[in-house]
Amino acid sequence: MTTVILVVMCVAVGALELYAGRRSRAQQRAFVRRIDELNDQVVRQNNVLVTVGEQLTAELSRVKQDVLPALDARMRDTTGHVDELATVVHRADEYVRAQAGRLHDLEQQRVTLAALRRKLAEIEGTVRASDSAAAAVTEGKVDDALGRLTDLERSGAEMLELQRALTRTLEDVEDVVGELLRLAEGDLDGAVATALAGRPPGEGPAVRAVGRLWTRDDQLADVLPEVYERAVRASRLDIRFRTGDGPDRHRYFLGGRRVEDLGGAFTALLISTGTDLASGGRGLARAPLPPGVAPVRAPEDEAALKSLLRTLHETSGAVAQIGPLLTVRTRDELLCAVLTPDQALELESDEVFWDPSAAALRLRRLPPHQFWDLTAWGAGSGA
Repeated sequence: MTTVILVVMCVAVGALELYAGRRSRAQQRAFVRRIDELNDQVVRQNNVLVTVGEQLTAELSRVKQDVLPALDARMRDTTGHVDELATVVHRADEYVRAQAGRLHDLEQQRVTLAALRRKLAEIEGTVRASDSAAAAVTEGKVDDALGRLTDLERSGAEMLELQRALTRTLEDVEDVVGELLRLAEGDLDGAVATALAGRPPGEGPAVRAVGRLWTRDDQLADVLPEVYERAVRASRLDIRFRTGDGPDRHRYFLGGRRVEDLGGAFTALLISTGTDLASGGRGLARAPLPPGVAPVRAPEDEAALKSLLRTLHETSGAVAQIGPLLTVRTRDELLCAVLTPDQALELESDEVFWDPSAAALRLRRLPPHQFWDLTAWGAGSGA
């Protein structure tokens, strides 16, 4: 009986050990699978981190190689230009002070010559009273001296006039230098703003369009630039810099809008002007209205452009360009066109912008959707 109990107990112990071994192997396999899953997740996360690190490294390398050197070079170039302009202004100021000193000396010489002339007049009176014979000879000498003094005074007056002309020229030079300094300051501010915003160089404020203005009519030479600049500002453009090629040629560098946007805006304005022409030149503001109804006012850009076109029509010959918009006034015609960049470069290379007759011939060769003949409109609006 004892043997049977021992055998039963051995069988029970063996069964328990077998059950415990199977359960331990199952837990071990589950633990191994869990470790493998965690290892896969760690590998994937490591690969993602490696990819992100490589992208960040490449981006930092591009910024160090492209953006920072270009910005640094531009800052150095602009700083050099500002220093040169400051030197020019300083030299011009010194020259003006030197000319002011010369002007003061000339005034002193005129005072001295006037006093000497009075003294010679007194001597002439004394000589005439003492000796009539000797007075005739002395009078001739005094007349010669007075004549020479008159010539000296005339030379002094001419020098004063030359000095005034030089002063006006220096003032014009100071205005140009001042505009150059403002342009350079704007470029520097744009470069700093671009760098702080994290954009690539070249996306800040810049000159985006050019403008030209010329007229052969001297009576409107002072009025036309004001009307032209009003039309530029109404088109939401900024005059970054202006310069002159002679007394009657003005060149503008404009910013604020892209050339593509300007082309569409000017095309719409010219289509509106053509609608006025089709309606007999009266337009919306001139149409008969019922009593008590206020007339509809044109937008600011349309009104400013039409004012410029009317002023150009009153001239005997003119050329006005605002970016892609080119207006030509010959003795008989008023023509407008909206040019593409390639067409504008072609006209500039052929140097026809300052020649109304040549420009009119070139405009008539453009496609119909780019060309407007506003001669009749100008005559009707001026009536």
